[in-house]
Amino acid sequence: MTVEEFFDQVITVRMREDRSSLDIIDQTLLPGTIKRINLNTKEEIWEAIKKLRVRGAPAIGAAAAYGIALLASGIAGDQYDAFYSRFKELKDYLASSRPTAVNLFWALNRMEAAVTANKERDVTAIKELLFEEADKIREEDIQISRGIGEIGFGLLKELKKEGREIGILTHCNAGTLATAKYGTATAPMYIALEKGWPGTAMHVYCDETRPLLQGARLTSFELYNAGITTTLQCDNMASILMKSGKIDIIFVGCDRVARNGDAANKIGTSGVAILAKHYGIPFYVCAPTSTIDMDTLTGDQIPIEMRSPDEVTEMWYKERMAPEGINVYNPAFDVTDHSLITGIITEKGMCHAPYDKAFESLGIGR
Repeated sequence: MTVEEFFDQVITVRMREDRSSLDIIDQTLLPGTIKRINLNTKEEIWEAIKKLRVRGAPAIGAAAAYGIALLASGIAGDQYDAFYSRFKELKDYLASSRPTAVNLFWALNRMEAAVTANKERDVTAIKELLFEEADKIREEDIQISRGIGEIGFGLLKELKKEGREIGILTHCNAGTLATAKYGTATAPMYIALEKGWPGTAMHVYCDETRPLLQGARLTSFELYNAGITTTLQCDNMASILMKSGKIDIIFVGCDRVARNGDAANKIGTSGVAILAKHYGIPFYVCAPTSTIDMDTLTGDQIPIEMRSPDEVTEMWYKERMAPEGINVYNPAFDVTDHSLITGIITEKGMCHAPYDKAFESLGIGR
């Protein structure tokens, strides 16, 4: 299977051609079952985002954009004020599904801007524009991921040595399943394949990423099927792996980056960064500029989603693995301090500390 054939199999988010429903891969069923599901109602779209049927910051943004376009198409009446009022209600409802992923709000705000910028047009035309805007968001995400991948591939080329595979560590899933295509943290590897590198030129080690196992179920699934040498390990094995000298570089994704470069990503990422600092391994955050929140000054201001206790105690087990009534601490994300990050790779270029100045130099936040 070529990498393009693989991408065709795992299109994460798309609108049905007749625009009757939002079509996604149900990522909660991977890797055992590859199943596409159709989302038609606001409750179904909200639940799919909340329950991680669609996940990953860019994919959430695309799903939200298509979702609000679909829901807006069903708003009755032709008066702009009534249409806009109902649109706002639907937008606020979808925005309540996940508090940390800034792409969710970015995409919904962009869709609202398309409505307000065209308020002089008739409602039917605005509904059509919303579908077009959602298509643009998805296509732009593909180009953004490719831009990140090209920069990351440049780093891989610097590491390439004759007869030796490049050891890469990643955490959670920032792959094609988290985006429209390529992924963010996996984009350098996919670009390498497109450039003609064999999958054996790289060896990607995937943290399993407890408690939801996105590394095990998703990242290892997609990289293995794309033909890249892939090894899965438990999260608490990252230290010995780094100490063994098997890791040359680390790529991770993110859900939100603060102005100072602090980056929120799936729980456990900050621990990987601390270990990387200790062992002298470069640690890169792959961040679409839409995830960089210049209004959030530091990571302390990033809201951290707390999730259900049963994800830890029983979700993946035949029998409950903890005492009934035990208290459970289950944050979905942690924040990696900017001092631990070697560089933040955006589609517009590589950023180094001080990150606020680097972001501004790329025109982010203007």
